[in-house]
Amino acid sequence: MVTVSLKTSIAKLEFGERGRERMEATYLVVMMTLLAGVVISCPPSDRGALLAFKSALTDPYLGIFNTWTGSDCCTGWYGISCDPTEGRVNDIILRGESEHTLFAVAGRTGFMSGSLSPSLCSLDRLTTLIVADWKGISGEIPACITSLPRLRILDLVGNQITGEIPVDIGNLGKLTVLNVADNNITGNIPQSIVSLGNLMHLDLRNNRISGEIPANLGKLSMMSRILLKQNELTGSIPTSITSIYRLADLDLSMNQISGSIPAQLGSMPVLSTLNLDSNQLSGEIPGCLLRSNGLNIMNLSHNALEGYLPDVFSSTTYFSMLDLSFNELKGSIPASLAFARYIGHLDLSNNHLCGEIPVGFPFDHLEASSFSDNDCLCGAPLMRVC
Repeated sequence: MVTVSLKTSIAKLEFGERGRERMEATYLVVMMTLLAGVVISCPPSDRGALLAFKSALTDPYLGIFNTWTGSDCCTGWYGISCDPTEGRVNDIILRGESEHTLFAVAGRTGFMSGSLSPSLCSLDRLTTLIVADWKGISGEIPACITSLPRLRILDLVGNQITGEIPVDIGNLGKLTVLNVADNNITGNIPQSIVSLGNLMHLDLRNNRISGEIPANLGKLSMMSRILLKQNELTGSIPTSITSIYRLADLDLSMNQISGSIPAQLGSMPVLSTLNLDSNQLSGEIPGCLLRSNGLNIMNLSHNALEGYLPDVFSSTTYFSMLDLSFNELKGSIPASLAFARYIGHLDLSNNHLCGEIPVGFPFDHLEASSFSDNDCLCGAPLMRVC
């Protein structure tokens, strides 16, 4: 210790403060050079989990898993990304439809069979899990997937997955995207889903999910898209949904939803697409829906909506598509509809409307099919003279 202190004192006397700083800078450069040569590779536990995941799947055409060789799963393994500092697996991104060279050489989209191994649940640094559009992957979503604390994206669209959405899905507090569309999922929407406070995109389309939509789904205040089309959902539209300020796209079509349409949907500031067609909705169409300045696409067809069409259109009305066909609407076509700023597609067919079809825009560019099968509509473009 005396020798070290003596050498330090001599160094300070000889070189002064500036010399000491140069020594420290040199030491720092040497250490950085040494560290740069250290290669951080995935730990054996992550590699083992991926190999178990691989063993539960069969890829007969593309040979994606042929790249999963060697001891370092962070380098050269197709679809795998790791944290550069820890060397832990962060992302699994395997899409059956891609522009990657593997797909171009094969000249086809992907196909995989097999199931999702629970070994995924040991990848506790996983933030993204995308196993999408493989068409033949079946089995259930591993229940233990809800134990992944950092998972932000869960995308399993376009497979043959069965079973239910894990009941504890609400444990994934950082989840922003939940997409299990185009599968064979059954059961109810778990009540715990309303605990996903960061969820922005919910896509459960084209499954066999039944039961009612959770009444307090409106707690998901970050949501921008709720897509529940073509399931077996029943009950009414929760009015809590209308409190989701950021919601831009709501698709509840092709279910068995009943009751009336919440009038508050017409006051949502960001909502631009509303698809409620092919349900069992009844009651009148709220005037604020047709008066809304934000709604651009609205499909209420194939329901049991009744009453008169609200005469609430104005110069700010802008619909690229407005479909009210196959309902029980009566009365005349509102004269104010002729003052709309723009209506690209309008379908009022298969109702009980009567009276003369207004002239001018938008009626002058619509075909007869937009007004067919009503009780007593007349005028152009129909062949019935008033």
